[in-house]
Order: sequence, then structure tokens, then C-alpha cells
Amino acid sequence: MRKNRTEYLKKLGITSLNPMQVKSIELIDNNTDLVLLSPTGSGKTLAFLLPLIDKIQHNTERTQLLILAPARELALQIEQVVKSLGAGCKVLCCYGGHMIQTERNSLKHPPEIIVGTPGRIADHVRRGHISTQHIKHLVLDEFDKALELGFQSEMQEIIGELKAVRQRILTSATNMKEIPWFVRLKKHDTLDFLPKEQIQENLTLKAIRSDGKDKLEAFYKLACMLGNEPMVAFVNHRDAADRISDHLTDMGLAHDVFHGGLKQEDRERALIKFRNGSHHLLLTTDLASRGLDIPDIKFVIHYHLPKEKEAFIHRNGRTARMKASGIAYLILAEQEQIPEFIEGELQFDVLSSNATLPSPPDWQTIYVDHGKKDKINKIDIVGLFLKKGKLKKDELGLIDVLDHSAFVAVQRNKVKQLMDLLRNEKIKGKKLRVRVSR
Repeated sequence: MRKNRTEYLKKLGITSLNPMQVKSIELIDNNTDLVLLSPTGSGKTLAFLLPLIDKIQHNTERTQLLILAPARELALQIEQVVKSLGAGCKVLCCYGGHMIQTERNSLKHPPEIIVGTPGRIADHVRRGHISTQHIKHLVLDEFDKALELGFQSEMQEIIGELKAVRQRILTSATNMKEIPWFVRLKKHDTLDFLPKEQIQENLTLKAIRSDGKDKLEAFYKLACMLGNEPMVAFVNHRDAADRISDHLTDMGLAHDVFHGGLKQEDRERALIKFRNGSHHLLLTTDLASRGLDIPDIKFVIHYHLPKEKEAFIHRNGRTARMKASGIAYLILAEQEQIPEFIEGELQFDVLSSNATLPSPPDWQTIYVDHGKKDKINKIDIVGLFLKKGKLKKDELGLIDVLDHSAFVAVQRNKVKQLMDLLRNEKIKGKKLRVRVSR
């Protein structure tokens, strides 16, 4: 392995690469066009970033690498990995949901790497904000998902403007039958690391039967029964997620919602609170089934059954990963049939007639109204919360610092004391607004 790559991995706390990453890097190093098929969570981002960063000239104000991702959260994750490598490349993430002018100002001094969603990138290219003449490397991450979400015309428009591209890399968590002509792959290698067995060995499939057509009561009882274990519940539509969320809120069950109809800040906050343990239940559409950096979870719940087998597989892929065990529950309406693609016998559980709310999570999230753009980092926040807030190290959890805000997990029983102590505090001379995150 090249010396600087070893340094990159050290910064990420990684000691060795997996076989998929090793083979991918070898092919990308040799300037091969690549179609990489590998499951969600297998490390595809690092597999293409490590070799591509070595191909980029630094401090040029020329964009040389363009990475398209189907979801804002995935684009932001890729940007974060680039920054974590500490290679010295300038990177910018472009996505909808916030003012385009902010990105426009950053593009006046072009970054070497641009990551973004197809819609926003196409908008910038159309307006002439992004110069495409020096882009030599193109990555279409989770390409099949981008097609599924309807980004074909935007990707076609963008790729049509890339006249200097020498290398194209497509990643996917499913086996694509054909690659659209507009990608302009002529001669390429395919690496297929998708599991031959479609259902994970360590995954147990269970089901519960609800009374009548409405599954709300059965879902509530199941979530209470599973308690404070991390779980993701999938529905097929955004409005269903909102309706179920309203019911759970009325019942006093802590949870968060994640789907494409929410504002970006609400989506970010939902993932942050799920990752840091402030909420153990995430109610979501298939948007969260792939690509996102969310922790391994104990339970997957199919409130609605997906239409396709592949969607079922991707949802279940959120649990029973890396040799860990997991359980996927199907909630079936009274007369609902089990789809043919679900093979084998299902174990049916019987729910208790009385549901008891689980105790509140150990952690609670604190919002701070300053972030990276205000020159605030994790070290500043740790110092403030430990010294002025009188917390012990084990009473402080995960810290996420965004551009203009930060979210800090704190032991729930210490939150009131902390809020009192930090009420009039400053950080780097700036008065802070600190409150419990909604």
C-alpha cells in the first residue's frame, strides 16, 4: 500500500482494507473504468476515494473529480470522508434544500472535488457555476438508486457536458441488468461482491398479525415490546410515516422520522439523534435502506411490505451485518398475504394485550447554535461541557458539528444541570444559545 494511503487509513482508525477495496483500488489505479457491485456498508466510498485522491493535483482551483450521489445525506457523508482523509484537497458538497447562492459563492474558487446530488449539480452546470473542462474522473455512487429515484435526465445532462472525463466509476448495491447509454461506458471491468445468498445467515425473520387492516396498534405494541434497542421501521410512503409518527407522539413513544419530504435540517437531526442514542426508533421510507451511515441495528420492522424482493433485501441489510445477529419483523394485516419472494417459514410472535412504554433513552441531544463556519470544533465543545458544564467524560456522548450548529449527546439525568450552568457561557468569545434539541 502506498505510504500516504497508510496515513489516510490511520486517520480513519482503519488497519486494513477488505478484498473488495483492495481489488477496486488496483483497477482504479490502472485507470480502468469500473462497475463496482457491493452491499451497503461494505466500504465502497473508501474503495474509490483512496485511489482517486492520488490522481488529483492540489491547489489548482480546477475541479477534477465529480461524484454524484442520489441522496443529500450520502453526498454529505462522502464529503466528510474526503475531509477526514486529510489529503489537502478542497471539496464542496452541493445539494438541494438550502440556498444555491451559498454554493455559488464557494464555486467562485473551484474545489478539486465536487460531491452532490444530480438535481443540484445539473442546476449549477446549467447556470455555468461549475466548469467541467478539467473534470477527468466521474463517480456515479449508488447509481441504480439514482435511476430509481428518477435522476436519469439530470445525470444525462451532466455527463453530456463532461468532455474531458478519462475514467468512470459506477457503484451499486444491486446487480444492474444494463447500464444506460448516456453513461458512455465503452470498455470496463465489473467487480461483483454481492452476496450469492440473498438472505443473511444471521437474520431471523418473524411476523406479527394485526387485527383488521390498520396496523397502528400492532406496531405500537411491537415497538414497546422491543424496548430500547435500535430499530428502523419501514413504510412505503411519506404520508404514512407522518401519520404513524403523529400516533406515536400521541402515545408518548420517543422516535424520529426520516423521508424525502422533510427539510434537510430535519433529516440531519433525525439521523444524528438516532446515531447518538437519543432515539431508538427511526420511522422511514426506503430512502434510509441504502447508502446512509447509520449504525448496525437490532431490529428491522416492515410496517408495509415492499413491492420488490430487492427492496426487502436492502431493508433487511440494515441489521445482521458484519457477523452480528438481527431480527426483521413483518407486520401483516388480518388478510394480508406473504409475498412469494419471502421464502421459508415465518415465526409468528404474539403481542401482549397491554403495552408498556419503554423507559426514556439514556441520552438526550443538546443543540448549540455555533458550528464549523463559526470556527467551533469538537475540542471546543468538549472543553466547555466538561469544564463549565461539570460533566464527566462518560456523561458526554457523540458530538456532531455542522456548519452553523452542533448536536451533543448528554446523559439524560445531567441535562437540567448542564443547561443551568451553560446559560450565560461563551465559546471563543461568542455568546452561545444552548437548548434541548427538538
